[in-house]
Parts: sequence; C-alpha cells; structure tokens
Amino acid sequence: MFQQLLTISRNTFIESIRQPVFVVLLIAGTIFLWLNSQLASYTLEDDNKMMIDLGLSMLLLIGLLLSAFSATGVLSAEIENRTVLTVVSKPVSRPVFVLGKFGGVAAALAIGYTAMVMTYLLTVRHEVLQTASDQVDWPVLTFAALAFLIAVAIATTGNYLYNWVFTSSFIFLYAVLNTIAYLLVLVIAKGWQFQSITTEFTIHGGQLVQLLIALLMLFEAIIVLSAVAIAASTRLGQVMTLVICIAVFLLGLVSDSIYHQYGDNFFAQLFYWLIPNLQYLWQADALTAGHSIPVCHLLLVSGYCVLYVAAMLFLSISLFQTREVG
Repeated sequence: MFQQLLTISRNTFIESIRQPVFVVLLIAGTIFLWLNSQLASYTLEDDNKMMIDLGLSMLLLIGLLLSAFSATGVLSAEIENRTVLTVVSKPVSRPVFVLGKFGGVAAALAIGYTAMVMTYLLTVRHEVLQTASDQVDWPVLTFAALAFLIAVAIATTGNYLYNWVFTSSFIFLYAVLNTIAYLLVLVIAKGWQFQSITTEFTIHGGQLVQLLIALLMLFEAIIVLSAVAIAASTRLGQVMTLVICIAVFLLGLVSDSIYHQYGDNFFAQLFYWLIPNLQYLWQADALTAGHSIPVCHLLLVSGYCVLYVAAMLFLSISLFQTREVG
C-alpha cells in the first residue's frame, strides 16, 4: 500500500507541475513580486512594510489558485474523462488514491511556493528605493536574473534536444536556482563584499526570522486550501471547485470576526467550526506592526492545520468512496 501511495503521489506531482496553468501562475506571481517594490513606493508611510504586506497577499492568492487548478487537474479531470478507472480497477483502494493525489498536489505546491518565496525574500533584501540616495542592490538583481534566465535556457535546451517537458523542467530548475540565488545574497552585501550568513537574520531587529515564520504559516494555509480543493474536486468540476476554494478563502479570512460579532447565533457557531480560520495563519498585520510571532502560536496553529487537513481528507475519502466513476 505504501508503494502504491508513493507511486500515485509521484505521478500526481509530475502531472501537476506539467500543467501549463501552473507555470503561468508561477511566472505571473514572480513578475508581480518583482513589481511589488515599485508598487509599494507610493505610500505615505513605510514603503517596506507595504511591500511585505503586498508580497504576502500575492503569495496567498497564487497559492489559492495553484491549489484549485492542481486539484481539479489531477482529480476531477480524471473522473470526468474516466481515466481514473485505469487506477481504481486495479488493486488500488480509493482511500490510497485520494491520499496519493493530495500528497502529489502538496509536493507540487511546495516546489512552486519555494520558487516564489525565494523571489519574495530577494525583494525584501533589496527593499524599496524610497529616496534618490538609496542604492540599488546589484547582487540581488544579478543573481535573481541569472536564476531565471538559466532556468529558461536549460529547460528550453532540454526540451529541444532531449524532449524534456518545459513546464516541469523550468519549475524544478527555477526553484533550485532561485534558492541558490538567495543563499548567495545572504553572504554577499550590497557592495559585493562578503558578510556573515547570520547578518541578514540580525538586522532590523531580527525581522527576517519573523518573516520566515510567517511564510511557513502561509504555506500551511495553502495546504489547508489544497485539502479543501481535493474534497470539492471529488464531486465537482473545475469551475465549481475554484468557486468553493475562493469562497472558503474569503470566508476563512473573516470567520473569526463573524464569530466574535454573532457568536450567540447557532449558524454563526457552525460556520466558525466548519470554515478554516485563516486569520490564525495570516501574520502580515503582526509583521507590519513590529510584533513578534510566539513559537507557541506557531505550534498551536500548525496542530490546527494538521487536524483540519485530516478532516478534509476523511471527507474526501468518504465522498469519493460513493462516487460513480464508471
């Protein structure tokens, strides 16, 4: 059973990152993150705080779209095309099939999220040029551009010479090279001088450490949304799955507020327990206000995410067990 789970997860992972919409969303998010430093430069307050807030918002939005499209591409599309019969007709149980699909989608989201997070961290290191005297961070621009161009060049060459799939090759290469680019800027200062790798973690009151914790919690929110997408895609098509994911996303950001305002109402309480509380995972306000994120909070919300994902997977298995696929 474990081997079957790994096989389905691996195939789902490859299917997910091969989807054209996956690489389109990834590139679109990357472009926005680079334009983010320009968009944030017109505020009347701290431009860098606005850049951090906008970047986190874009990461969550792209993560939502990747979750919905990936889940429907590997599950509901197979059900509609009846290609799922080739798997469930073999000695593969339906629970293993659903869990394998979720594992593959989660892995695809992890590599896509890693690529965008590295771009985001590079923009945070560069900062917004708020005055004419601010210097351009050339190491950031150089290594970021090289990571993108080398990934495109290798993926294109591999596609032409060895029939590699461009989308999956580019996504994997870009995630790896972008990570290397960020590791390089950790040890190279703006003026191309070498610095200790701990320097970036200690300046600005240790803001980078808090940002990394917030990014981890944001990924947990994306995994929660992917579990919702898997559950919806067992019964619904791509459009309705996307609608449900967007609805859960929007309601999850305000569920806590609704509960505190209408907590006496039975339906408000039911709504609060059913909809994932994404406000627990959204730490942009705490970062922009200069507050630290307690480790106990991270552990508690991580446990909450594990339980919610498990509940969604149980629901997915239940829905898929009685789904006619023939």
